[in-house]
Parts: sequence; C-alpha cells; structure tokens
Amino acid sequence: MKICFATNNPKKIEEVKAALGDSFEIVSLKDIGCSNELPETGDTLEHNAFQKARYVKEHFGVDCFADDTGLEVDALEGAPGVYSGRYAGEPRSDERNINLLLKNLENSSIRTGRFKTVIALLLGDEEYKFEGVAEGEILKVRTGNGGFGYDPVFCPVGDSRSFAELSMGEKNRISHRGKAVSELITFLSHR
Repeated sequence: MKICFATNNPKKIEEVKAALGDSFEIVSLKDIGCSNELPETGDTLEHNAFQKARYVKEHFGVDCFADDTGLEVDALEGAPGVYSGRYAGEPRSDERNINLLLKNLENSSIRTGRFKTVIALLLGDEEYKFEGVAEGEILKVRTGNGGFGYDPVFCPVGDSRSFAELSMGEKNRISHRGKAVSELITFLSHR
C-alpha cells in the first residue's frame, strides 16, 4: 500500500518508515510535489492533525496521514502542549524549545509529563484517528544524541534513559508516536 505521510520532518518519516516496515510504501510531501508549510492553526493536536491531512488530500488528491504531537508538562499546566514545536517562538528550534522548557522548570520539583500523538488518516472519503501516549519525566539536563525535539530531556516511565539515548527500535516500541503508528498499522493491515 502506498500512502503519503504529510510531514516535512525527515526524522519523523524515518521513524514511521522503520515502524511500518516493508508492507507499506511511505511517500513524503516532497515526493508528491508539496513544498508548502502545512497549516497548524488548531488549539488541539487532533485539530492540527486533521487540518494537515485534509490540506494534502484536498490539494494533492492522495490518501495520507498526518500527525501532531505535543509534550504536556504537569508543572506547566500542560504546556507546551499543542504549541510544543514553536514553544520558544519562530523560527522553530529544538534547541531553544528545550532551553525554555528547562528554564521554566528549573525551580520545580514536579518533572512529570507525557508526550501525546494524534494521527489523522484519510483513505478515500473516510477519516480515522489513532492516538498514543508516553508517560515520563523531564530531565534536568540533555542526555543522548538521537531522536529529535524534546527527546534529549524526556525519560519514559520504566527506563532510566532519555528518548535520545534509545535506538529507533526501542523508541518505536514505547513512544507516543510508536503507539499511534502501531494502531495505524493494525488498522491498515486489516483492510
């Protein structure tokens, strides 16, 4: 099955391709000729995921899925949440986002939080939603060189390493995106 993953993030594409395996051919926005920045004006992850997928379906006519992910930190009342990618403003910068997060948590003993991913799938005229959550805590310093986004400061429950210290396979088994993609794979495999 050939399907477009509606993202401009090559690391997300690599992560999802690894999780999906050879059963699916994942094409990128670049592969379908889309160089536009996809709209993300919603105030929920679900809204943004469907907004991006619908944009691709409407403008390029291909079946696709899109995701939106947020980091919800308990001490920050759920922030940065839906604004995780642009937490420190534009232009987007993982480095500046992490710096701001650590600064905002420097006096907090509460370090718990979670990553949430919502995947919106558009097949023909049908729409489907898949979700994944990874609970964990925010570390005080960056560890590891892998992953992207907040991975160097997020330690999942049940592990002592950050997401940035895990192999892609390890991360895909326990991460928010991995869980949502697993639901997506199960659904697509039974069609």
